[in-house]
Amino acid sequence: MYDVKSMKAEDFINHEEILETLEYAEKNKDNIELIEQILEKASPKKTGRGVECAGLSHREASVLLACDNPEITEKIFALAREIKQAFYGDRIVMFAPLYLSNYCVNKCVYCPYHIQNKEIPRKKLTQEEVKQEVIALQDMGHKRLAIEAGEDPVNNPIEYILDCIKTIYSIKHKNGAIRRVNVNIAATTVENYKKLKDAGIGTYILFQETYHKDSYEVLHPAGPKHNYAYHTEAMDRAMEGGIDDVGLGVLFGLDKYKYEFAGLLMHAEHLEAVHGVGPHTISVPRLKRASDIDPSTFDNGIDDDIFAKIIACIRIAVPYTGMIISTRESEECRHKVLELGISQISGGSRTSVGGYAGYSSEERPHDTEQFDVSDQRSLDEVVNWLMKGGYIPSFCTACYREGRTGDRFMALCKVGQIQNCCHPNALMTLQEFLCDYASPETKKIGEELIAKEIQKVPDEKRRARAIQYLESIKNSGERDFRF
Repeated sequence: MYDVKSMKAEDFINHEEILETLEYAEKNKDNIELIEQILEKASPKKTGRGVECAGLSHREASVLLACDNPEITEKIFALAREIKQAFYGDRIVMFAPLYLSNYCVNKCVYCPYHIQNKEIPRKKLTQEEVKQEVIALQDMGHKRLAIEAGEDPVNNPIEYILDCIKTIYSIKHKNGAIRRVNVNIAATTVENYKKLKDAGIGTYILFQETYHKDSYEVLHPAGPKHNYAYHTEAMDRAMEGGIDDVGLGVLFGLDKYKYEFAGLLMHAEHLEAVHGVGPHTISVPRLKRASDIDPSTFDNGIDDDIFAKIIACIRIAVPYTGMIISTRESEECRHKVLELGISQISGGSRTSVGGYAGYSSEERPHDTEQFDVSDQRSLDEVVNWLMKGGYIPSFCTACYREGRTGDRFMALCKVGQIQNCCHPNALMTLQEFLCDYASPETKKIGEELIAKEIQKVPDEKRRARAIQYLESIKNSGERDFRF
């Protein structure tokens, strides 16, 4: 029985509810009157507190996704752009993954780290190697990392993850510093989530892979991850452990995308209903080729047009949630979806263990990669590209360090007030990147962008203070100003 407030996975991700939702969406995909009402409901509204959006239920959003009328699709894209602009503006937050270990005891059939794969060497970073990786990432200009590790209680226990986090935060190389560590590790206990919280992590990220239970159990035939309920209920345990920023995601291509879409939104609705705050981020990875993995053996792949529509519909349904796209996707694909809802992207990424230290931006070790990286540009090239496209690359971590997380972040975001902090913070962190790491061309483009964008800060006093901070970054070498 479907119950959004239940703490049982099969109740809040209810199979029958999803099937009924898909049937309802198919039945109403040509009901233009209903679709127009749904779009109107989701449109931003001006209030006395700012701009607000109602969002959509999983059933309403599924109707939009099912509709294949080209004119309606254009309206969906236009609304997604409007919502993205209202709450995130032109800012794009930058991050990079850091792979700590590829030891894993699971048998996930889509992941090259599965225990039966003998083609890849197994590797686990020492703390000294973590240090060298962090220095390499800092020298690129990164301030925010997402750490990744396979599930292995012997090789990758929680104590190892905590030691790595401590090491990462401790490294201050030249003007570099990692100011936010997000964590993407296997589902664990409330006690361990409390330990991660105490270690000062940003967002806890865990991809569901698929919400279809039968498919999930086939795709995860053995290992701790085989337990569908334990995995699906992980975010509730994380929040019980005090982590108020959690990140959801499915691996599109494993099962039918409409089913996954509905399940993903139902999970977001569950978190909102039970904990008072939905996911901080939603990621949209697609299955990619890797060692021992051929994505063509999975018959649920989606093309770029459907992928773009999924992103647009997620943005409309959960207007305040950050959306992440990685270097799994090509430059062309990332360009297309940035305006439709994406607010965070990776740059200069390596998906191998120990893939940064000792390698140039052109060299890429492949022996321990989790998946092929489609966008292989350096961070400087990605920053340059974003600015030429009218976006503001942001290395900001201020909200996390000022305590604007969970429901406090969402309360500000829901009335558009978060932009009063985010816009100048983005410009100040971009200025740091330009001074410390950018190529001459990127620096020139960035300086012109900042000079234009700083005038858009509406509060006169805040604008004046931000200009003062920018001058201090350029002329006195000071760093880490924030509102």
